[in-house]
Amino acid sequence: MTDYTALITGGSKGIGADLARALLDRGYTVVTLARHAPDWTHDKLEHVNVDLLDKDAVKAAAADIAARHQVTHLVHNAGLIWPNLLEDADPDDITGLAQLHLGAALSLLQATLPAMKARRFGRVLFNGSRAALGVPTRTAYSATKAGMMGMARTWALELAPHGITVNVVAPGPIQTDNFWGIVPKGSEQEAQIGARIPVGRLGQPADVTNAFLFFCDPASSFVTGQTLYVCGGASVGQMAL
Repeated sequence: MTDYTALITGGSKGIGADLARALLDRGYTVVTLARHAPDWTHDKLEHVNVDLLDKDAVKAAAADIAARHQVTHLVHNAGLIWPNLLEDADPDDITGLAQLHLGAALSLLQATLPAMKARRFGRVLFNGSRAALGVPTRTAYSATKAGMMGMARTWALELAPHGITVNVVAPGPIQTDNFWGIVPKGSEQEAQIGARIPVGRLGQPADVTNAFLFFCDPASSFVTGQTLYVCGGASVGQMAL
């Protein structure tokens, strides 16, 4: 695969970086979009610095990237949690995460969609979350991650006639900086969460990358509008954070 270009938000670390490396290994050109550049380089890797919470900055970056690249794969991977119990939650949390999780994706797709339609091929992917099913302290996070699923289903219907699929990968607890920002790394709490997951362990970025690679594949053209939970069974079994 030498003629695909993937735009990955939050591609500098964690799941995004793991996916970026996997796509580069397959011959893709990869453009990452985040507040910080990756700490590694590749001949076919480009980074664009932008704060995805800033809608005007996102629109400007999207226009710039679309002018220079024929994006075939848009992977909206970036995310923040901002945990709060109900009593401490603020409507501004919902507004902010709605821009990050939903508004940024809209701006990026609007900019890159003409090239996908012209090619009659595209892959639009969201990094959702098992938390869309409900997790304590996740008022804004779970609401906006659930919104991804609804938006993806709508886009899937609109874009199917153009050869463009839209799908969501919804991870459970994955050992990344986002997870360790809530659960201390190496703690007893971390071990207990892993033990409560039906498969008996926490997820790794590669577990999520494998799911993204399936949806990225041109052969997966008959799958659209779907949410795939990569959670070790946590979406069907009992698990409490």
